Amino acid sequence: MAKITIKDVAREAGVSISTVSNALNNVDVLNPETKAHVLQVAKRLNYVPNLNGKQLKSGKTKMLGFFTTSVSGPYFYKLVEAMANECDRLGYGLNVFVTKDKQVVMSNILGRRVDGVIIYEEFRIDEKDIMAMKKEKIKAVFLDRILENETMGSVIFDSHESAYEATKYLIGLGHKKIAYISGVDTMFDSVERQAGYQAALRQYELPVSEDYILQGYFEEGSTYNAVKSFLHHQPGRLPDAFLAGNDLSAMGCIQALRSRGFEVPGDVSVMGFDDIDIAQYYTPSLTTVRNQIARQGILAIGQLVRMIQKKDQGQVQKLAGELIVRGSTHVKIGRNDI
Repeated sequence: MAKITIKDVAREAGVSISTVSNALNNVDVLNPETKAHVLQVAKRLNYVPNLNGKQLKSGKTKMLGFFTTSVSGPYFYKLVEAMANECDRLGYGLNVFVTKDKQVVMSNILGRRVDGVIIYEEFRIDEKDIMAMKKEKIKAVFLDRILENETMGSVIFDSHESAYEATKYLIGLGHKKIAYISGVDTMFDSVERQAGYQAALRQYELPVSEDYILQGYFEEGSTYNAVKSFLHHQPGRLPDAFLAGNDLSAMGCIQALRSRGFEVPGDVSVMGFDDIDIAQYYTPSLTTVRNQIARQGILAIGQLVRMIQKKDQGQVQKLAGELIVRGSTHVKIGRNDI
């Protein structure tokens, strides 16, 4: 069966193609009876408008794109859900592109398959790509790098300050040997958190040891293996505390410590980042730094839509972390107050 076209609707309704178009697009030039008649005929014929043609004509898709290398784990679940809900509220749809191929990302962005983009990237869009986007006036909000110009902005979690404060909190409990479990070396949050951790150690004149930086890739399993390997190869160098790059890494760390007979927080304190939903129900409940994940998604969509509607220019919005003290950290016996 041939696809019903706008010509078929016009012929059946006994009106011109432009009249059908005006009725379908709710253009206020028709009398109510004509509009109702056209819509009734279109419904009876099961006519589906050609959205591609409509988009080409208007230059708008009413869709936003989220580009990321992964959507696994509770962080992305909360982020994408918040962004999708905000898009819906503002009259936009959300396309999620998951790829590690930068060329795929750039062809989708520069090909204007969406009206604007949110980028959380591990593939590192470089200055050449940024210039190409700027030249094409692509509206973009980055979640993991600081960028601010007419068509691009950022919504970032202040990872450096939050990690500094988290490390300072552990030092305040009397811990002097503090290890850090990093995420992915190319990711903004991972780099900033490690830098904040090291800055606090230097501030309080504590040793900054490369041996105390473990790679956990923001994953529970990878962190479990990294901590277990550390405990096996350096049995006499148990830290007083572990600061993990995210909550999943903190949980992997706790499992590894338990597997070697250590108690958390009795023998070692462990602290995470993000305050994902399970953190408060974990055993022990997780001391962590609350990241306003949903808020980050809402702000990113809001800023992007304002740029698309030419109501605003790009800006950098920073979200502060909040220290959440629970059961996985403990005062070290015989501590010295800071």
